[in-house]
Amino acid sequence: MSNRISSVARQVAAKRAERPVAPRAVARALSLLLLAPLGACGYNKVYQPPIVASDYRDRHPIVLAEAATTTDIFPQMLTARLDDESELRIRDFIARYRRFGEGPITVLAPVGGRDPKSARVGLEEVKRALVASGVGRSLYVGTYPASDPNLAAPIRLSFTGMRAKVVGRCGEWPDDLASGGSLDGWENNTFWNFGCATQAMFAAEVADPRDFVSPRGETPPDIEMRTRAITKIRGGADPSTGWSGKASSISSVGGN
Repeated sequence: MSNRISSVARQVAAKRAERPVAPRAVARALSLLLLAPLGACGYNKVYQPPIVASDYRDRHPIVLAEAATTTDIFPQMLTARLDDESELRIRDFIARYRRFGEGPITVLAPVGGRDPKSARVGLEEVKRALVASGVGRSLYVGTYPASDPNLAAPIRLSFTGMRAKVVGRCGEWPDDLASGGSLDGWENNTFWNFGCATQAMFAAEVADPRDFVSPRGETPPDIEMRTRAITKIRGGADPSTGWSGKASSISSVGGN
């Protein structure tokens, strides 16, 4: 009896194997196979950052570097003497050298100008001012060719030291703003040179380059201001400073 049942089961299995597979089943299996890789990629997709930085502070960062600090001195045209403004510039140059400079101070006089005698006199005046300030032992005197004898050629002072500057040069245009033959440059992004001049001026205006790295230490408090504020608080008065202003009429046009 058992042998008969097993033979019948084998015949039924053979008939099922010969039966063709339904098209719907095949389509369902193929769709599952195609969607499997897409489902895996959806969870592992990595977005690459843009090649060109969108922020101008990332494209043109301010860094601290060993660079040359230069000051041009223009002596008076007739006497080649130093006026008050030139002496102030020299004193400011020496103050920056003592704070951030190292090595010698380079003094370059122009050669090839219209009045070589005035250039020599102006050089001696500048050297005298530097020696009087106490930096005479750190001087290196040289010359440079004047580009145009009809233009005023300054006496150039320079030293090497710590300075805040922008990485790269401003005024470079690696790509067109918008090309006519393609879609290059039509993205809604700022152009490469945008913000470079602002960063360069900001770096030049800061008196101490170290302020870009960390803030300065706090100074001692003002004892008089603190005592005045405490006295007002104890008396129930407002400790803030009261500023009074008087309105003035600039023009009578348009009424009061």
